[in-house]
Amino acid sequence: MSVSPVKRQKMESALDQLKHHTTVVADTGDFNAIDEYKPLDATTNPSLILAAAQMPAYQKLVDDAVAYGKKLGGSEEEQIKNASDKLFVLFGAEILKRIPGRVSTEVDARLSFDKEGMIQRARRLIDLYKEVGVGKDRILIKLSSTWEGIQAGRVLEAEYGIHCNMTLLFSFAQAVACAEAGVTLISPFVGRILDWYVANGDKKTYEPSEDPGVKSVTKIYNYYKKFGYKTIVMGASFRNTGQIKALTGCDYLTISPKLLAELSKEHVKLTPTLSVKEAQACDLEKIHLDEKAFRWHHNEDQMAVEKLSDGIRRFAADAVKLERMLKVEIMFLLCAAASLVWLGIKLVWSGLYTGYVEQAT
Repeated sequence: MSVSPVKRQKMESALDQLKHHTTVVADTGDFNAIDEYKPLDATTNPSLILAAAQMPAYQKLVDDAVAYGKKLGGSEEEQIKNASDKLFVLFGAEILKRIPGRVSTEVDARLSFDKEGMIQRARRLIDLYKEVGVGKDRILIKLSSTWEGIQAGRVLEAEYGIHCNMTLLFSFAQAVACAEAGVTLISPFVGRILDWYVANGDKKTYEPSEDPGVKSVTKIYNYYKKFGYKTIVMGASFRNTGQIKALTGCDYLTISPKLLAELSKEHVKLTPTLSVKEAQACDLEKIHLDEKAFRWHHNEDQMAVEKLSDGIRRFAADAVKLERMLKVEIMFLLCAAASLVWLGIKLVWSGLYTGYVEQAT
């Protein structure tokens, strides 16, 4: 639909219109992008933090995290783990200065099949936020949507009042289990679902309304609204603005700076495609999934099985890269400290030698 130049000037951008129907979240660790697009919430993950941590503008946060890990002491592995957790929290705390809502901070993906490990790490992150004056009401803890992750979310929500964002969600079974666990929010990955179908099928292009990722989120949204689940649906991992516009009306959408920029320059009429009224009228049956049923139904979805495992591996790989970067920073700090000690020793000996010579003469 073409819009005349005069009408374009008067019409709100697609981004501004979207904000009337959907809560817009920034999917970035870049403070400048958050300042520019003014989202309500923001999401981070190991990949985003790794990218941001390598920018000179954020070196102070890296230095502070490394100093924190060094201060706590312990083995090199413990220092790196503590520095990594601190870095995530420092980024989150800075982001919260720029948004009115919440920030999502992710638990290490290598714990994706360790329920107790995820619970402990989540509580540790909340404690770190508390140390910098941020309450748990402004944090969403991101957990992988494995069975163990979903059950960790259940415990964190019910027993500790910690709000969870279930990430790497690709199957309807995952969405049902998350709703039954009573988690705060889910993040179905629209773009990665599309990627799988394009890579594994004959069809290479899709209209937004027929996009497999869009259809997946639409079904989940309708199911939640029809049966009164309070869990928020937040579409994530978008490949183009068409996917985003096709989900106008979804509870939340988390969007990269690149696509936020594109939406801010578009001037087309947006109308909600998702609504509670239509969801309540749709033809869906309520189901219950225990662990055995969950594993079977999720396993029946080849795309979801492959993308979940791939997503965990990717986030874990970026966590390792981040730790390697922090290890270098810690070693640099140790070398710098050793150099200062050596310099001090030299100065002391130099002074003693000078005094000895003076006495001898």
